[in-house]
Amino acid sequence: MLFPGRLRSPDPRDSDSNKYCVLHRTLHIPHGIKRYPGPCPEPDTQPAFDLKKFMGRWFEITKLPAQFEKGRCIETNFTLKLDGNAHVVSSEILKGELRKIEGTAVVEDKKNPAKLEISFSYVLPYTPYWILSTDYENSALVYSCTDVLRLFHVDFAWILGRTRSLPAATIDHGREVFTSNNIDVSRMILSRQQGCDKGL
Repeated sequence: MLFPGRLRSPDPRDSDSNKYCVLHRTLHIPHGIKRYPGPCPEPDTQPAFDLKKFMGRWFEITKLPAQFEKGRCIETNFTLKLDGNAHVVSSEILKGELRKIEGTAVVEDKKNPAKLEISFSYVLPYTPYWILSTDYENSALVYSCTDVLRLFHVDFAWILGRTRSLPAATIDHGREVFTSNNIDVSRMILSRQQGCDKGL
């Protein structure tokens, strides 16, 4: 899970000139990222989500293709901070080199703590990072979506594991959960998690 800058609709607080710039950047969707008509779906999220239990190391098992994830052995480590937010470190191996990016995860809505938001830069807005389901010990389903003026939306989805592989039944169940929430995972692919613990 290596995030790009968030695609977003113009903010009413932006100046007129900034609105044009934001809209121009928003409508430029990177090649390989699919967009869907209409606003984002509103999936159910993990009830009574416990951020503390979610902390630790998660490996990317499957994902919707993302232009910003080109490497293998992708994983994310969450560490709880004193302010109640989480420090996030995502990494991948690309062309024989270990690459890392650090950011912060925050709970945007205290009434729905499973709707996290993540930013990997002080100058970029936060990106939705919703926990649809997790047992904290084995697997988690994560969804991120941004719509543009409610005309179309761009989304990403991941099945994460506490280990580098999960049983096929767990993956199949995860895909069913996404589908039942009107999230198209027909393009979901397995992440490459082989040979990750060997020296680079």
